Amino acid sequence: MVNKILMAHGAGGKLSAELLREVILPAFGNPILNELHDGAKIGRLAMTTDSYVVRPIFFRGGDIGKLSICGTVNDLAVTGAVPKYISVGAILEEGFDFDALKRIVNSMSAAAREAGVQIVTGDTKVVGRGQADGIFINTAGVGELIDGVDISAKKICAGMKILVSGTLGDHAVAILARRHGLELPENIKSDCAPLNGLIHDMLAVEPRIAMLRDATRGGLAAVLNEIAQAANVGILIDEAKIPVREEVRGACDILGFDVLELANEGKIVAVVPAESADKILAVMRGNVYGVDAAEIGEVVTNSAGKVGLRTPLGSVRIVDMPAGELVPRIC
Repeated sequence: MVNKILMAHGAGGKLSAELLREVILPAFGNPILNELHDGAKIGRLAMTTDSYVVRPIFFRGGDIGKLSICGTVNDLAVTGAVPKYISVGAILEEGFDFDALKRIVNSMSAAAREAGVQIVTGDTKVVGRGQADGIFINTAGVGELIDGVDISAKKICAGMKILVSGTLGDHAVAILARRHGLELPENIKSDCAPLNGLIHDMLAVEPRIAMLRDATRGGLAAVLNEIAQAANVGILIDEAKIPVREEVRGACDILGFDVLELANEGKIVAVVPAESADKILAVMRGNVYGVDAAEIGEVVTNSAGKVGLRTPLGSVRIVDMPAGELVPRIC
């Protein structure tokens, strides 16, 4: 392990996992934390926390405020909970524009209303110029677990299907375009959205869904590797079935990015019973945030802990855990 913190330690890839393994879990490890899900299940409650350091703070499709609420809501929802309450902590840099702060706060309020959650407590701190890059936001969320639902890697078994709720890479490419002044079509914007309604509908038709994750830092590659390792199973996905906008695919080709490693802020990955995959997909496609949902692969008996990608040529390559985030400061 390197002896200095790098940007990649916060990117959700190999170095993030190393930080957890070498520093965090030895100090704080317990049965609840050791699940390493997006949120913790405590009795009949779920709890999560996250911090947002996105740059730029405003981008096509959202801003740091909307992102903070949607991210917290989604982290609760993928545990099998109904999100209820959120706390907000803001670290502001001296000189930050008051109108920008109002815009961010109003965006958070709108996102909370759409998700049906309440912001019930918070804190504000101000630091000197040059010490916070404008604004950082920390949130915590609490939700009520849905009776009869048990989201756990322990339930994953061979033959289960892998579903995604829509096109990948939109958020990362939108951020990259805003950051570097790139011109992209109007339809390429952040997918930042509250997904609790979509997830509730999915669980209503199939409460036996084994795993739900939102594919944020590290993208689909990181999430599938984490699932495969936690469940000690192999996962095989089909490249031709993965939904990606042509404009996003083109941007990745030009910039040398792997779309599987790009962050998303409004897409979920689900591991579901094979016999229920079609009816879950139908429900997903009937929701505004799941119209492009697709079945992209399955859980297999061989290559435990590994993720394979079947290419259009019929070959299979290994999808590794990303070393770090291709586009840093993205959430």
